[in-house]
Amino acid sequence: MGNAKLELLKIVKNTSGIKCAAIELRGYGANPNIILKLTHSEIELASFLNSLDFEYDNGYGGQELYGTVWLKDGTWMTRGEYDGSEWWDHNVLPSIPDYCLAEL
Repeated sequence: MGNAKLELLKIVKNTSGIKCAAIELRGYGANPNIILKLTHSEIELASFLNSLDFEYDNGYGGQELYGTVWLKDGTWMTRGEYDGSEWWDHNVLPSIPDYCLAEL
């Protein structure tokens, strides 16, 4: 079992913070979407995180959490999944290789 909020905060603590987010919860009732808008307040951020404060089966089976979290440092996180086992992938824009740079 895993806690969705704690998993997210574990990765976010090493970044500049959450810019915005869109998370979909499959199989969690009538309101499965948790959205944090770009212009969020600290109260809205706390509410977003509290919405993720639940235990779920992050082991094998069906994927339960989907979505993207954009971070203030220009990186982003997406949900990874293999055979129902879930995690957050922290994505960083790769550096441009020298052979793609313009010659001066």
